[in-house]
Amino acid sequence: MSSRRQLVLVVPALAATACASLSGSDPPRVSVAGIEALPGEGLELRFLVKLRVQNPNEGAIDYRGISMELDLMGQPFASGVSDAAGSVPRFGEAVIGVPATVSAMNAIRQMLGLPSRDVRRLDYRLRGKLGGPVGAALRFEAKGELDISAFGGTALSR
Repeated sequence: MSSRRQLVLVVPALAATACASLSGSDPPRVSVAGIEALPGEGLELRFLVKLRVQNPNEGAIDYRGISMELDLMGQPFASGVSDAAGSVPRFGEAVIGVPATVSAMNAIRQMLGLPSRDVRRLDYRLRGKLGGPVGAALRFEAKGELDISAFGGTALSR
């Protein structure tokens, strides 16, 4: 068998092995680490959502861009994107800031949906992706509780 023919047979096998090893990695763990108010625009509210990204894998996660959607109490609330680029070290973590927009309608819907008692914590669901090499992205999803008592020191109530 010629060396060229062996190369044609070996390269696809190596590529398949490399792809299999990449798909065996665990997804990043992402949670809301904080939210800061930004100047609003028109009928929109703006926030900087700080996402804590934990990498439970043996290799670093290099990312170029991030997108996210945040639901509160089961309803769509905010979405955002950032062209930030960086790396989350192996078995490490990083905090990535994502500017997010909340439409006036979503804010009103959330306020009307709050119980009549003081609320300090709201359930959230976070979905998104970390951009990677061309055509590759790491998707993430998380659920948790958001402590809103830090927003101006008062609880939201209806």
